Amino acid sequence: MKEPQLYIADADSIRSGAVTDIYFVRTRQVLAAKGLCDTYVRAELHAYSLPRGYEWAVFAGLEEALAILRGRRVNVYAMPEGTLFKPMEPLMVIEGPYCEFAELETAILGVLRHETSIATKAARIRLAAGDRTVLFFGLRALHPAIAPMADRAAYIGGCDGVSGIMSERFLGVKPTGTMPHALIIVFGDQVKAWKAFDEVVDETVPRIALTDTFYDERVEALMAAKALGSRLYGVRLDTPSSRRGNMRKIVQEVRWTLDINGFRHVKIFVSGGLDEDEVRELRDIVDGFGVGTSIAFPPSIDISMDIVEVRRGDKWEPIAKRGKLPGFKQVYRCRLLEDYIVPWDAKPPSCPDGSKPKPLLEKVMENGEIIKELPTVHDIRSYVLEQLRAFSQ
Repeated sequence: MKEPQLYIADADSIRSGAVTDIYFVRTRQVLAAKGLCDTYVRAELHAYSLPRGYEWAVFAGLEEALAILRGRRVNVYAMPEGTLFKPMEPLMVIEGPYCEFAELETAILGVLRHETSIATKAARIRLAAGDRTVLFFGLRALHPAIAPMADRAAYIGGCDGVSGIMSERFLGVKPTGTMPHALIIVFGDQVKAWKAFDEVVDETVPRIALTDTFYDERVEALMAAKALGSRLYGVRLDTPSSRRGNMRKIVQEVRWTLDINGFRHVKIFVSGGLDEDEVRELRDIVDGFGVGTSIAFPPSIDISMDIVEVRRGDKWEPIAKRGKLPGFKQVYRCRLLEDYIVPWDAKPPSCPDGSKPKPLLEKVMENGEIIKELPTVHDIRSYVLEQLRAFSQ
């Protein structure tokens, strides 16, 4: 009988190039046979288009990409992780003998595409939520092997908290979350379950009662408030779409009922199948959101890698497949998303307001060694939020 297994790749397999598409292996074989393996190239990573309705995306996954390339005979230039970018802008450039990183393209693109897609969607949810709390509850929508990555990308994109317990080990972010319906169902009684949670769970964890298991949300919210009194921090409404009705009216009923019964301190959190439109519709009447699948499974930011220069002798030749701009490039920023793409050695453009443009790509790896201090996830998140604030100014 076949033994069951987890279909996951370990870190060493990823770094070695074992997680790749077969045509890169065959390409390397051909180049090696013809003495071309050490041909120096510059390969640019970019997204020439974005999902419908997207005007920008959040560059994420750089740290993991560098971890994959570490020790290889390559130099890497990149935008800072967390930078908001537009289509066609080079996000990262790998420079070195092509066979040093040919078989790594699959893994690098997978890392950058997935993290960038999640971080971008989290940033869009962050904007939709305004100043309300946003928590990422999407791990159950993903293969568990990538849970820390998803939490990282969602946090970078602007979520205030994540639910995965491994996030504390990998990211230094304490996980957030209180109780599932299972707890209440096992007890068979909401009040007993809420009180047991209050008695057992560490005092530092906010008492947020799930209030939609057996009865109407308004009824259960009031039951929880009466059961825990001042100890109740908030209630969470996770009503499935099949029973939801008008969620805004449900929240208004819960808020009204809590208020007239003297429980104005109790906050309201909403979760369950939320996306940007629902978040935007409810943000003025709730205190926070738990968002899962829409962030975990976002529209894809289709980053690709293309050779844009090849060194012939002692000169670099700009060359690329049709549809892509050949040549090593720099992106200069005057203000958020007011960017200019120019050849790497070209004179910086002039900003309309007379300010000095900022070059976005900088050298971060030299001969396989990281030469720039990597920011923490907290630093990257702050950088993203700083850029997002510009949209409300």
